Amino acid sequence: MTRIAINGFGRIGRSILRMLLTSRAEDGFELVAINDIAPLQSCAYLFAYDSVFGPYPGDVRHEDGAIIVDGRRIPFHSVADIREVDLQGVDVLLECTGAEGGRAEVERGLEAGAGSVLISGPSDVADMTVVLGANEADLGAHRVVSNASCTTNALAPLLALLDSHWGVESGHMTTVHCYTGSQPTVDKPKANLVRSRAAALSMVPTTTSAARLIGAVLPGLDGRIEARAVRVPSASVSCIDLTVQTRKPARVDEVNAVLEQAAESPVFGWITLPLVSTDLRMRSESIVMSGRETSVSVGGLLRVFGWYDNEWGFSNRMLDVAGLMAAR
Repeated sequence: MTRIAINGFGRIGRSILRMLLTSRAEDGFELVAINDIAPLQSCAYLFAYDSVFGPYPGDVRHEDGAIIVDGRRIPFHSVADIREVDLQGVDVLLECTGAEGGRAEVERGLEAGAGSVLISGPSDVADMTVVLGANEADLGAHRVVSNASCTTNALAPLLALLDSHWGVESGHMTTVHCYTGSQPTVDKPKANLVRSRAAALSMVPTTTSAARLIGAVLPGLDGRIEARAVRVPSASVSCIDLTVQTRKPARVDEVNAVLEQAAESPVFGWITLPLVSTDLRMRSESIVMSGRETSVSVGGLLRVFGWYDNEWGFSNRMLDVAGLMAAR
């Protein structure tokens, strides 16, 4: 049994709890504590009624110091410093606050007693960045690990797969990404001017952390892949549009055969139906490849396309990597 705790009960933290109680209830995780500085009443309400995933299909209540789901009491703390929570016996603390603190802040989870800390996003202070399907074999004994970004979790395994079969010389990826909490609902001054615009009213060309993380996760492709993002007026599910120059010639049928076979793993999914983004909501894979979109240009450029639920898929990978960390 892998004992975990959640620090930060936002989009990822709440998604992880849903999984632990539904689709991943039998996967050997024990949640021993949740911590968030928001009022417990608000946290329980937002868990019970989710605008993206719908109402939780069960009973949700709260009492002083606990959230109670389907009769199960989960200790709930409301402290700004995780060191105030006793994490002795916790294998992995899932650090889901989104706070960009330094190494000292991240290590508070270790000081509280957790064996390791897994950060739900890019981190410059983590010992390493792990993406399932790309570099988990290098996990080693690192105690502070970043789970990268949702886009990197979708892109890195795909690049690793293509590189292993055809060799990736160079490439460009565009993620068409739903809006997130980093964008305002109405125009609001921000340092990044395009991200100061109302999220649900415009397509917003911007950056993606995947551009720099690919080199950390796949050193052999460092500097070979450019990446950009377009934030769009959609609440959930994003996609990756990747074009690469391969060293070996690629054919559509061969590429699709490899992608379909890869769907036997939890990282890749495979579809051939003419689906749209809302059809991929709550898919657990890191990326769901659409075979009907694969193409090769006259000049030999290979283009592949895949969907990813940037919250649900990423949250599944948090649990997968936490399991690997606890099993060392």
